[in-house]
Amino acid sequence: MWKENAESLCGSLDRPALLYSALMGQWYYSLMTAKLTATLQIGKRIYSLAQEQHDPALMTGACRAFAAALYYSGDFETTRQYAMRGLQIWRSRNVESPVQELIAPAVECLAYEALSEWHLGEIASCKTNMANAIALAKELNDMAALGLALYWAGLLAHFEGDTAEVKRLASDLIELTTRQGFASWLPGGVVLRGWARSVCGNTAEGVSWIQDGIRDYQATGAALRLPYFLSLKAEALYLADRTVEALEAIKEAEVVAERSEGRWWCAEMHRLRGVFLATLGAEESQIEAAFCEAIRTAKQQKSISLAKRAEVTYAEYRRQKASGSGGRGIRLPR
Repeated sequence: MWKENAESLCGSLDRPALLYSALMGQWYYSLMTAKLTATLQIGKRIYSLAQEQHDPALMTGACRAFAAALYYSGDFETTRQYAMRGLQIWRSRNVESPVQELIAPAVECLAYEALSEWHLGEIASCKTNMANAIALAKELNDMAALGLALYWAGLLAHFEGDTAEVKRLASDLIELTTRQGFASWLPGGVVLRGWARSVCGNTAEGVSWIQDGIRDYQATGAALRLPYFLSLKAEALYLADRTVEALEAIKEAEVVAERSEGRWWCAEMHRLRGVFLATLGAEESQIEAAFCEAIRTAKQQKSISLAKRAEVTYAEYRRQKASGSGGRGIRLPR
């Protein structure tokens, strides 16, 4: 009811900027807690409002909204299109927003452009754009935007298997979010730090940190990033030779992802399930199905990077199986 009342009031006052703010608040809440189809519908309303007002600042924010929701949905190519359009408008129009944004849209557009580029196999440009996102957040003195940029940079380092960079960025993120009181970003830093600690050999402490981060994230009421965090937990458990628990974590991640429609990491979850099933000596049909689904999903989403990773792991499994080892103990290649 409060949503309808807020929108009605904005309409009666003829204040489109206030309506934009109200819709953006709904969008943020929906992104974290609801199905992505609902979030995209709110994004469409924001986009239509920006078009009606011919306001470049609102249009930049609308492009950011679409880019974020599309990224989590697993549509990486369209994500990049909206992120690039938002940046083009921001750069060419000397945009000054009539509303106070929670996070600078240009920083988010840079981050989502970088992330989509990673999936599309453009590794060099994705690293440049992510560095630019951090630099812009600092230039704007936007601490919330800096938290977002550090978080996504940490994920990008994890995608690349750069443990030292994950550790550094997680430390920076934890320091910033603790000082600023950003409850939404702090758990992500703790999870990333736990993953890095596990890879470095201290799996007991690493798993504990990841569990702490997941607990604190769930306490905020959010669910969108939970499948990814559970995937990192699964990786850490596998490194600790706790493969049965790792498989359970992936199964939980898949259930949450299906519920939220956040399918951006599904290809990797299928790949990990295949690794864990192979290690546990499961039926060959189950293992084959997991790897094939990982490859199919990645290709459907046009994620060149995840498709290549799944293909490498599947080839390793088949090589080990042919040699008589049964595919147990497959490494987690990056």
